[in-house]
This record gives sequence, C-alpha cells and structure tokens, in this order.
Amino acid sequence: MDQFWPASPESFLTAPPPALESLRPVLDQCLLMKGISGVPIAPFNGAPHALELSTWLTATLPDANRRNQINIAISADQIAANYVGGLTSLPSLELATMPQTHKENQEGLNEGYYSHCSFRSPTQAVPAEINPRNVLNRLFKSNDFSGQGRGGRGAGQSDALDRSMLDLVIGGAKDLRRTLPQNDQHKLDEYLDSVRSLERRIASIEFRQKEAALEKAGVSTRRRNDADSPPIEIRIPEGDRRSEYMQVMCDLNVLAFQTDTTRVSTYIGSTPNGVSYPELVQGRTPLPDPSQQPGRQGGQGGRHHRVQHLPVRPHGEEDGQPEGGRRHPAGQLHHDVGFRPGGWQQTLPREPAFIIAGKGGGSINTGRFLADTKGNQGDLLTTLLACAGVPLDRPIGIATKQITEMMVKV
Repeated sequence: MDQFWPASPESFLTAPPPALESLRPVLDQCLLMKGISGVPIAPFNGAPHALELSTWLTATLPDANRRNQINIAISADQIAANYVGGLTSLPSLELATMPQTHKENQEGLNEGYYSHCSFRSPTQAVPAEINPRNVLNRLFKSNDFSGQGRGGRGAGQSDALDRSMLDLVIGGAKDLRRTLPQNDQHKLDEYLDSVRSLERRIASIEFRQKEAALEKAGVSTRRRNDADSPPIEIRIPEGDRRSEYMQVMCDLNVLAFQTDTTRVSTYIGSTPNGVSYPELVQGRTPLPDPSQQPGRQGGQGGRHHRVQHLPVRPHGEEDGQPEGGRRHPAGQLHHDVGFRPGGWQQTLPREPAFIIAGKGGGSINTGRFLADTKGNQGDLLTTLLACAGVPLDRPIGIATKQITEMMVKV
C-alpha cells in the first residue's frame, strides 16, 4: 500500500505513486478515496471470498438464515439499470473474466455469491458474459430501434399502459413502507422492483417510438460531440495471455458506452484463486507453491489471488511493464462515473481503496485524493447513484447518508 496511496493530497496530481502512474493522463478526472469502511462481515467471519463480490454493489450481507440460497439485495448497478436501462437497447451489460462457477463452501453460502456482483433482485443473480466475441456480437445485434419488442409486438400496444397509475402505485407503496415491519418491507421492496421493471419497459417503448418517428422524419438521433473520443478499435486476442484478454473486455465496455448500447456495465476481473497471469509475477519474491500444501490446488504460474499476497521488492527494483501507448477515453469521462476497488482485504475492512473515475456530468469534484473520508460502502454507492441522477426510495445496504465531500458544491 505504500506504493498505492499518495504521499499527500497535494502530490496526487503532480507526483502520483507507482501503482497509479498509468492513470496520470486522467487523474484530474479521478477521485481517490481513503477511509471508507467496508461491510462488517460478521456472522460470516470465515467467508471472505464469498463476500468480496456479493457485497460489493449491494453493501449488504447475505441472509444468514438462508445461506444456501441467494438472498441478499438488488445491486446498485441494477438500480441504475431500472432507471436508465429503458433508454438503450441493453439495459445493462455484465462482463467477467472467468466462468461463474467458483465455490469454496465458506460458511455454507450459496456458490452464486462467489462470482456474481450484480443482483436483479434479492434472490436473482445476474450472469455475466466471458466470451469477447459473444459480447461484440451482442453489442451490434442488439441495436434495434424499430419500435418492435423482442416478442414481435408493435410499440403501439403501449397506449393501454397508464403511466400515471404506476406513479400512484409507487407513491402509495413508499408511504406504506414506513408502517411495515422489516420482513414485510422486504416483500414490498421486491414488489416495487417488479413495478420499476414494468415502468422501464414502458419508458423503452416510448423512447423507441420517439426515435423511430425522428428517423422517419429524416432527423438523425445518433449525434456525437466534438469532445467525444473516437470509436475504439476492438481486437480479439489469441492465446491465453489473460492481461490482453482483460484489456479487450475493457475495450468492449468502452465501445458499449460510445455506441450508447448501454449506460450501465460491470466487469469482474477475477474471482478467488482464479486464472494465471505469469506476466505479473516479475519483480516479486517467490513463495512456496500452494499446490504443494495439503488441501490446496493450483498456484503455479502467477495465479491472481496468490500473486496479490506475494511481497514486493523495494521501490526502484520492480520490473516495469510499458503501457504500450494505450488510449484513455478522456472525453467520455466528463459524463461517466466509474467505480473501482483498489483492493478488498479482510484484514483491513475499514480501509479499502476506492477509485472513482469520471465527473458524473459535473456532479463529482475530481482531481483529488480524499485521505480521510467519512462514510461506509453503502454511503458511497448511494452518493454515486445520486450523482448519476438516479432517484432512490431507500438507502443502499448499510448506508446512512451521502458523502457530500466528494460532490461539487452548489
């Protein structure tokens, strides 16, 4: 961590630490936050791998009384997708590096908790796509603005749906929620989620009708700003060099945003004891191979989880890897909000690292290192959705407030 945290807030932009050097071209559009507390993991003290992803966007622990079933909370990305997903052909895009099949049976928790970060509802995990070609095909085959639904129904059938009635239902349910016991609140929340899903489909129909009418009138609805970054080139890697694989998955994510195919996306780079990255082992002192220890599997060739635990040589002796002239889509960052962990550590649950990339349309005060942030992970998720203009009828997970010091003061 001495190579991750800046020496001071003042040196963040001018002299970033080695671990952040590759972000130097866009640091003025990033916000580094230290001091945010993670989700307390009791009574699941023996399940760090099952909680890494499942609590990441939910800020909520699984239901301790139904450990073998998925029962947690809708995730922040899906809350956003419920609000803006109807404006794009894909409400959200979920990507991953590895198959979502990992299981260690920690604390008897369902295997879905180990490899999923997105939850459409408290009981439904959202699967992620791991094949780059499938993602590319999906992006270009999903752009249908003809007004026809997937079931072949015409957009005109939306006339019978009354938006004002939905507003009354949601408004009344919010008032009712305040009077209910906790178990009934959960049931009502699931009902509200289904109502929002219906509202999203209605919004999608209305949006597509408007788009189709404009296109028919000869008005282009696909405009680009001069400040937008040029469309990114996608090259599907060959072989098994996983860092190149991860790069192309990130490029696909950028392409999805550039083409406005989706406005909400997640990417799971690795899961516990995941694939090997031999190119990342340089500059680290070898440790005994875990595969030679009783009850352990794998470990050869720089496995991601194992490499994270290896000691690093003193500063100045690392074997650095060149950036290779990668482009940063800086123009896009003005409007976007990216949320990435610098690390999740069970031994340091009160000091995980958070990197926020993007100004959120001018709502986030970037170019800073907040060395003593007050708040928890749920507070951060709640604040990010507020900055993205997503209305909330309840805080996310353990949240109790918004983190106002990260926002632009008005």
